[in-house]
Amino acid sequence: MKILEFLSQKAILTDIKSVKKEDVIKEMVDALVEAGEVDKRHRAKLCEALMAREALGSTAIGQGVAIPHAKCDCVEKLVAAFALSRKGIDFDSLDGEPAYIFFLLLAPQDSAGPHLKALARISRLLKDKYFRDSLRSCADDKAIIRIISQEDEKKI
Repeated sequence: MKILEFLSQKAILTDIKSVKKEDVIKEMVDALVEAGEVDKRHRAKLCEALMAREALGSTAIGQGVAIPHAKCDCVEKLVAAFALSRKGIDFDSLDGEPAYIFFLLLAPQDSAGPHLKALARISRLLKDKYFRDSLRSCADDKAIIRIISQEDEKKI
């Protein structure tokens, strides 16, 4: 599974303004709404589902990375948004460090397989320090897409 198969290229934020976990999630859901990937009337429900998942345990996996994710019956297909924070955000990370790289993943309620494959793919790629550093140094969405595309091609 390639990340660019489910990452919305219109929902890439290179410098999010939010400084709190819940606001990051809202800002990223808004990016998916603006990209036309999810219906605006489901915004609150999606944010609620994502925050409910956070309540079970932080989705910040350490090394400056967070992968907020949820399944919801108001989503028709697996879709992701990407964001960078230049300052870093306290996301209750496992290692206590701030998060800088965010992949927000939404999946239909009945898509356990693709949802888990996408999570595994993202977390596997983000274990690579060079990949993380490359993403963090990107100035625009085109650079982010190029780097993700290069990784997609070499690590299937």
